[in-house]
Amino acid sequence: MDTNFGYSDTVMDHFSNPRNVLQVPEEQYGASGVGMVGNPTCGDMMKIWIKVDADERITDLKWKTFGCASAIGSTSMMSEMVTENGGMTVEEALKLKPENIMDRLGGLPSIKIHCSVLGDKALRAAIHDYFRKNGKEDRVEVKTAKTICHCLNVTDVEIEEEVLEGVTDFETLQERTKIATGCGGCRNLAIETLEHYRAKYFG
Repeated sequence: MDTNFGYSDTVMDHFSNPRNVLQVPEEQYGASGVGMVGNPTCGDMMKIWIKVDADERITDLKWKTFGCASAIGSTSMMSEMVTENGGMTVEEALKLKPENIMDRLGGLPSIKIHCSVLGDKALRAAIHDYFRKNGKEDRVEVKTAKTICHCLNVTDVEIEEEVLEGVTDFETLQERTKIATGCGGCRNLAIETLEHYRAKYFG
């Protein structure tokens, strides 16, 4: 791909001219749902506001971030994807994956992929906020942690978060969580769990 510091021309376009950034006070926008997430690894923060109509289509999406080019470019692209052609339904938006956004962007540098999931996570948080505000708590995805490493008490939710922070291999996962450094009996399950979340979010 044509690159600028490793970024495609499409990423640079969305970084230089981000679409759908919130330009009015939050209270004035009148969102149906609001989601905010932070990434302590690279210091990025992301907040998303959505408007949902009676047919549960996301007719508008606005966002703000303190983030890098990957976070800005990917969230700008996501905002277009979610609202184009009349808008995705909330269920369609929940199925959107970071890899779908990266495909439209023409790819991202591997060390920046974890930043691209900020918008995706904030969008899910905004949709769940919409569900809660409209008495649809039963549709909120509740994560129940399953212990993978009993010696160090490392759960599948922690592994999922590490994947979303950019971990791609078992050695790095082990370095960050100390998983399988006790009896070692969970090693295979830990690798399977890591690969499961890698496939879920990045194909």
